[in-house]
Amino acid sequence: MGQDIQLFKKERYANLYLLLISIIGWVSIGISSLYLDTPENSIVLLLFVLFLFITEFFPMAVWKGHSSLSFPLVFTIYLVYGLSWVVVTYGFVVFAVNYFQRRPLRILFFNPALLVLSFIIGETVSRWLIGDNYLSGTLIAMVLITVLFYIFNNILVDIVLILRPQSYTKKIWVKKFKSELISFLIAIIYIGIMFYLGKQNRGVIDVFSYFFFFSPLVGLALLSSIIARLQTERNRLNALFDISTDLNRGLPSNEWVDSIRSSLNQFVDADASILWVKENGQWKVHFHNGQVNEHACNSVDELRQLDEINELTIVHDRKKHPHYSASYFNKGLKSIIFAPIMLEDHLLGMFTIAKSRSNSFSTEEIQSIATLANQLAVVIKTRTLISEQEKRTVLEERNRIAREIHDGVAQSLAGAVMKLETADRKFHQKPPEAHRLVTDSLGKLRLSLKEIRESIYALRPYETERVGLKQAVLKRIDVIKKETGLNIHFEERGKSVYLSPMVEKVMYDIFQESVQNIIKHAQATKIEVLLSYQKEHVLLKVADNGIGFSLLDAMIKAKNDPHFGILSMNEQAEKIEAVLQIDSKEGKGSEINLHVPKLGMEGGMSDDQRHASG
Repeated sequence: MGQDIQLFKKERYANLYLLLISIIGWVSIGISSLYLDTPENSIVLLLFVLFLFITEFFPMAVWKGHSSLSFPLVFTIYLVYGLSWVVVTYGFVVFAVNYFQRRPLRILFFNPALLVLSFIIGETVSRWLIGDNYLSGTLIAMVLITVLFYIFNNILVDIVLILRPQSYTKKIWVKKFKSELISFLIAIIYIGIMFYLGKQNRGVIDVFSYFFFFSPLVGLALLSSIIARLQTERNRLNALFDISTDLNRGLPSNEWVDSIRSSLNQFVDADASILWVKENGQWKVHFHNGQVNEHACNSVDELRQLDEINELTIVHDRKKHPHYSASYFNKGLKSIIFAPIMLEDHLLGMFTIAKSRSNSFSTEEIQSIATLANQLAVVIKTRTLISEQEKRTVLEERNRIAREIHDGVAQSLAGAVMKLETADRKFHQKPPEAHRLVTDSLGKLRLSLKEIRESIYALRPYETERVGLKQAVLKRIDVIKKETGLNIHFEERGKSVYLSPMVEKVMYDIFQESVQNIIKHAQATKIEVLLSYQKEHVLLKVADNGIGFSLLDAMIKAKNDPHFGILSMNEQAEKIEAVLQIDSKEGKGSEINLHVPKLGMEGGMSDDQRHASG
């Protein structure tokens, strides 16, 4: 509660500051409009306004941020037309740019006021330091007003960033400082060139002169902006590809959401995010990051709202949409996107992202978030199917064991009990026959005991479940080495990936049977075992230097052999959609390759730093 009050106070102070600067700035614009005189060349002024609008609308990308290159144009308007014209044109051009960028109302008025005040303060201090003749042609005066403009502009922006509820870290300040430093250096260079050319007495300066002089600046702004947008989209697509790949790769594991956590910031610039999955009718948090209220994320009362959202919902300003107030996020976050994870009209989950600025989600970001939600729907549904398949496999195995016990052990025990009862009745009358019945019953009881032990062993956790596939293989190799003295070499390649228990069991069984067949029939002195995690599949290879065999003869024999042979190995491989390849020639050894496919393949711009971004 105390934190909410503190955030409310900070937001109130920030809003008061924005209002104060806006009033002072727009009053200055209004007063300046009263002192406007008729421009000497209106076409040149219109050219300046056009170029100014372009450079403001398309800020240059610098140091992972953006900053406008408009100051040389602003300074030239000041030199040619005076302070009143620069205040009015600068203010209204920035206002128009912010309007077309759909900024919030308070920012719509604050940003023009901020820039206009920064220029007025810089010009006033320069005049006070140098005197009334400070623009008599000295380069020092031009540099001074530029330096002071950037200093005061950054101070005024820093104040609002410190006052607002969102944290203003040193890292953010350094990023803003670097971007503004690049913009300042470009402005200084351009103004210096303009000063130099002005001293050359090159004749009459007309609209064409200004056009050709400032065209490179405008072109640089446009080119940089376009490159930055393309780079942003490329990064977003790469992040989406990485997330999709990692999601597919980690499908069977419980760490499948780690890919979102690691790549989300490259995918969309968000201040907070939450992923819920609906399990057995209950909402469960699988992932959260940033400024999140963890208590509200798990509150049953708060989560009821999610059941009502069945389409992409964008909240541009929480204050204007109290129904979607979303207490899951801290109060300083203003824009929220609810992306329901739907498949076949069933709500599987909810992906929610929030930003500190109102109206801050671009069209590209909204489309990307919707795409990710669709990808998550497929992932969640696939995980559900995998879980159901494994449960079905376990159930089938239990039913098989139950049938074996009922048809085998239970029948044997029932028969033994009946014979013992008969022996008990004939014990005194016909001792030899009673002894025969007892002996027969003991044999059946021993057989039943053996079957019970086998059933108990089958119910125990499989070797791969206890230690994993690699360790199970290594332990088995050590046992075989001690028993046979064979030279067995094991190698693992690539980065290991998660494999489901069923896949590991099948791979281990095929490895075991392959090695046993080599020991029994191949007369080999060396066995090589390879476990390779490749781009699109996992490879298990077992090769030997034995006498080899005819694959056709082995297949014919396997049809009549009930033990776990080639046909059974192939059936097991098909259960996990793997491919079993056997390559052998008489006298040249044999090689068994199991290819287990993986579930998936491997592998609007930020705001001008001179502006507030509330």
